[in-house]
Amino acid sequence: MAETERSILGFLQNSDQISDSGQFSSDHNLDHDQVKNVIKSLQAFRYIDAQEVIRKTWVLTEEGNKYATQGSPEVQLFSAVPEEGSISMVELKKKLGKSIDFAWKYAKEYKWLELENKQVSRKVQHVEDKMKGLLLQIQQGKEVDKDGIDFLKGRKKLIEQVKWNGYCSIKKGPNYAPERRKVSTDLTRENLENWKELEFKEYNFNTKGAPLDSGLLHPLLKVRKQFKDIFVQMGFEEMPTNNFVESSFWNFDALFQPQQHPARDSHDTFFLKAPCTTRTLPEDYVEKVKRVHESGGYGSRGYSCDWKREEANKNLLRTHTTAVSSRMLYALAQKPFVPKKYFSIDRVFRNEAVDRTHLAEFHQMEGLICDRGLTLGDLIGVLKDFFARLGMPKLMFKPAYNPYTEPSMEIFSYHEKLGKWVEIGNSGMFRPEMLRPMGLPEDVQVIAWGLGLERPTMILYGIDNIRDLFGHKVDLGLIKRNPICRIGI
Repeated sequence: MAETERSILGFLQNSDQISDSGQFSSDHNLDHDQVKNVIKSLQAFRYIDAQEVIRKTWVLTEEGNKYATQGSPEVQLFSAVPEEGSISMVELKKKLGKSIDFAWKYAKEYKWLELENKQVSRKVQHVEDKMKGLLLQIQQGKEVDKDGIDFLKGRKKLIEQVKWNGYCSIKKGPNYAPERRKVSTDLTRENLENWKELEFKEYNFNTKGAPLDSGLLHPLLKVRKQFKDIFVQMGFEEMPTNNFVESSFWNFDALFQPQQHPARDSHDTFFLKAPCTTRTLPEDYVEKVKRVHESGGYGSRGYSCDWKREEANKNLLRTHTTAVSSRMLYALAQKPFVPKKYFSIDRVFRNEAVDRTHLAEFHQMEGLICDRGLTLGDLIGVLKDFFARLGMPKLMFKPAYNPYTEPSMEIFSYHEKLGKWVEIGNSGMFRPEMLRPMGLPEDVQVIAWGLGLERPTMILYGIDNIRDLFGHKVDLGLIKRNPICRIGI
């Protein structure tokens, strides 16, 4: 480094400038990377002024060098065909090997050769090897126009672009000296006592320190926090959702979902091998659920089929957080009734094919209100208030079917950027067949709605592939760059 520095400063002592760092390195037999580092250091201390330059150039690949020497495959093929007469394709394959297929494609396209009765003959006497000419130009460092580059790129694996960076117009700076002055960098007692005789290194006290590594919130956590704040502002209480493993009873049966429902099939649900069944269930409640499934009640005919306890005992990874809602409502029914507003935001699992918009696990948000005399109008009013706080004031509702809600509604919001209505969630009033076996009074109704967390997060952060948001392929730079997301503002 010291020798390189002396070479640069010494050269400038008798010359106006160094025009090119690469040429300077070559002329003085110096490593160019070392020269660049010294120039950068000298420029920082204003010994020199220099302009950084980046050049992109094309170079030949190994295959490109081969064809620059031997000629293009099609010209090699043309040369192998006699000027007069013909040659069999078998003989040509012996001479040229595997490259004949590639060469024949272009020779035929250029109408240089013809094939008749398995014999190849020339249609022209002279051809121009355009490829070889362009490759030689690049090899010799000459400039090739855009059409020539496009032609070579179209043939593939012949050329590649390399980036070169260095410095040009390297001149003396305001602090230039033939040799770098030694400056003191430490405020020792000895240096302070002799400060008049010493030159101290300049300090920039306005420079920001190096950024400290710290924990960062994932975009999903940021949006989740915003949703949670909205629920809390509306007076909702968060449900405990720390049980990913659930029994089929709480996940399906307690919700009046029939045991023959397709969602209970292994194609949609992850069932556990160990432990494969649950240990305990509230027996009196289980009996009521069984009765309403088999023979109905509370104005319902039920499903008129045998209800199997072994099916209800199966353990699984919960497919929705409504399994938690069923537990909370059952616990609420065991005490003197008090109106409640619950919400949850947590992970659920579905045995689905993974693609740009689906994963086998995702986050579900759910809100419910349990009170006397609730109607569909109350549900619509709460939904309008909730989604208006999310910045979605334009809502539309469409009748739908859910096993555990009646009536049920799909929720649509008008997407200003897309210019169309987009489905954003599902909602409904829990059925009496679900609520009454729990022991809730007959005049108590429950309104509820749910939506995913990933879809609004992807829209807010401009992400079009869910695998870029959640999972092992997430770019950590994405988490560092994205600010807190403001919903509804």
